[in-house]
Amino acid sequence: MSNDFHVKKVLRGYLPGDTESKEFATLLEWNNIYYQEKEQLINAPKEVVRLGLVQWQMRWFKNFDALVEQVEFFVDAVSNYKSDFILFPEFFNAPLMADYNHLGEALAIRELAKNTEPLRKKFTEFAMAYNVNIITGSMPIVENGSLLNVSYLCRRDGTWESFYKIHPTPSEVNAWGMVGGSKLQVFDTDCGKIGILICYDVEFPELARIYAQQDMQILFVPFLTDTQNGYNRVRRCAQARAVENECYVAIAGCVGNLPRVNNMDIQFAQSAIFTPSDFQFPTDAVAAEATPNTEMTIIADINMSLLKELHEFGSVQNLKDRRKDLYEIIFKTKQNDNGELSY
Repeated sequence: MSNDFHVKKVLRGYLPGDTESKEFATLLEWNNIYYQEKEQLINAPKEVVRLGLVQWQMRWFKNFDALVEQVEFFVDAVSNYKSDFILFPEFFNAPLMADYNHLGEALAIRELAKNTEPLRKKFTEFAMAYNVNIITGSMPIVENGSLLNVSYLCRRDGTWESFYKIHPTPSEVNAWGMVGGSKLQVFDTDCGKIGILICYDVEFPELARIYAQQDMQILFVPFLTDTQNGYNRVRRCAQARAVENECYVAIAGCVGNLPRVNNMDIQFAQSAIFTPSDFQFPTDAVAAEATPNTEMTIIADINMSLLKELHEFGSVQNLKDRRKDLYEIIFKTKQNDNGELSY
């Protein structure tokens, strides 16, 4: 029983004539968490997944094509290491707002949003050309007259999906008039189930817990913070989400300065990959981290099978030990007459 065998039932008349056992026996069961009913030869789940994070230097770009060229440089560089995912930061395309600074903050961000669909198309092309799944950081988008913050998952098979930031920060609301999204779903990839939360979202533990209930294995968090205080809020909460939900969490942010862009003038970041905290993982629960405030990439492997072991045999089992008899988390959604989600 100390090796995770479980008593199923007592058997009578098991060994006729055995006086010591009085003909009783115990049926034990051991669950093999690694068993697969049928071996998959194609599209088998990957045990080791390689993540690439881009710590992006804010700089002036003369036009859209110059920014795309820098994006492709990082996609090319990280894909050369056979990475399965690349994560870009939140609002990495903000330098393009410099041309609209004279319009004021609210109008400038809406002008920037006109670049979002062309950028999404470029990311989709790069994902296929460089054979890597790309989490595109985040970008502003205007839909039905409302300004939102969107992140795309561009898969290497050419498909893509979107996640809208649930919680815009007070600054985003006041300066830009941004509103939050209302959809939360786990995304299936060729390397497992992933979730996306944008910056401030990771400071709300309910969202990551809902993802965990849908078997999320990796949480990607593009962020942008101006001060070290803001960065530490994101970092500490991201680490907590990894422990609480027994998953990996990758965060990527921007560094440097943008003196020509209002409300985006300074940035602080130290991108990192966090793990749960148990014997299978690093003692500080950090798989890899960047040098603070320096443009660079992180490339590191994470072992998905370790999550299985943690779920079943961890020193503590945060997911299993929840008191569902006392509390639960429910995600409410707004729906229109056709049953579709609306903002």
